[in-house]
Amino acid sequence: MTENGIFYYGQDKIYYEIVRKEGTYKATVGKSKADTLTTEKSKPRKIVIKVHPDQRVVVTAPIDATDEMIHDAIMKRARWIWQNLQDFAKQKDHVLPKRYVSGETQFYMGRRYVLKVITDAKTSDKINSTVKLSRGKLQVELSQSDSKLDAEKRAVLVKSLIDKWYKDKFTLVSRERLEALIHKASWVKNNPSLKLMTMKKQWGSCSNKGNLILNPHLVKAPKECIDYVILHELCHIAEHNHSENFWRLLTQVMPNWKEVKARLDGMAELYLND
Repeated sequence: MTENGIFYYGQDKIYYEIVRKEGTYKATVGKSKADTLTTEKSKPRKIVIKVHPDQRVVVTAPIDATDEMIHDAIMKRARWIWQNLQDFAKQKDHVLPKRYVSGETQFYMGRRYVLKVITDAKTSDKINSTVKLSRGKLQVELSQSDSKLDAEKRAVLVKSLIDKWYKDKFTLVSRERLEALIHKASWVKNNPSLKLMTMKKQWGSCSNKGNLILNPHLVKAPKECIDYVILHELCHIAEHNHSENFWRLLTQVMPNWKEVKARLDGMAELYLND
């Protein structure tokens, strides 16, 4: 059972997710980034607060923990939570441009994969260079001719191959998710057309005619984030701006959209990093 909450630290509004589990009470705050506190309760129970690198705050609490207990635990560590959110935000300010060489991180459907570029022309007898997921790695195997390129040209090639792979994957994923979600948008009478277009600052858009445009980089995000963007754009078919009615409609079809959006925003720089 998952709940959502909000608290303020100064002028900053911080969202958190509550996950209820069986357990005993000794309020701890854990890492991702963590700290520990104890409460004077005769019947020990456990509350765990975690701040994740994607800037999600997750509170794990027992089923019988009251809202007051959870709020007290949050407020006792409000500064600690806020500081770690700031630290993770600063880390994103130093995201280095990709060089498209082995060892770098790539993302797919919310999971991290290590890039492995096979460039040995002696062992590569492929006519065409290929990209595939293999044993927890995103593997790019270059053909004999491509393996002979200098480092700069090879990086450009590897990038283009990975970009195409992402786009091909998202062509299937985006249509699959649209078909799964379209029933939620009861105001949409005909299935909208769907186009993919790489964008630097947008995950998606909706034309005046109700056609959807999605950023293929979105395939790097978890399924729930993909669903959020699709539902967001479907809501624009009914409400063409970000009015109060728009946000009300989005809340109807995805009650936890704020938390999902915060998760996507928290990883945006990594997902969009070229």
